[in-house]
Amino acid sequence: MLSIIEAAGWPIWFIILTSVVALAIIGERFWSLRTSVVAPRDLLPATVREYQSKGVTQDLLNRLQQGPLIGRIFAAALANEKSPREVIKDSVEDAGRAVMLELERFLNTLGTIATVSTLLGLFGTIVGMIEIFGSQTPSGGNPAQLAHGISVALYNTLFGIGVAIPAVIFYRHFRNRVDVLVVEMESQAIKLVEILRGERRA
Repeated sequence: MLSIIEAAGWPIWFIILTSVVALAIIGERFWSLRTSVVAPRDLLPATVREYQSKGVTQDLLNRLQQGPLIGRIFAAALANEKSPREVIKDSVEDAGRAVMLELERFLNTLGTIATVSTLLGLFGTIVGMIEIFGSQTPSGGNPAQLAHGISVALYNTLFGIGVAIPAVIFYRHFRNRVDVLVVEMESQAIKLVEILRGERRA
């Protein structure tokens, strides 16, 4: 592996850096976008049961704030339970926007890596081409420099595309995952608001 890195020249280190960052983001997002962390199905029934038996307590609000992300939306609705429907709706939407930002964390970085890694591969290719042309002298070519230039050009192109492809795949996967979770959270939040307003039974 070290021999490949040496053959690819110094531009490869930029691509290696982007690949490490991409892997870290992919692992973190897989862990953070689990349903149990964001919007577990059993949280709404449990919240409604406690609300109907004890009302809104500070302990309930604290547990919702510190639990799954959708709990923050539930806490915002419960904290304004006696307010008009529009006030509850606005508070839920504000909490929802904050949760949305949390869900989308690092995704723009991953999308940027998907684009930049290809450009870094192109950059390495240009560096390799410069070395190839630099190997040509009036007295003849330098075979070692020519071979190194070719290695730099090809390896950087390969690794740049190799990082970009999975980055694009996982970026689109996580974007879709966020969309699914947002729809699920909106559905549960609407149910809670309707229960608070007496328009729906648990």
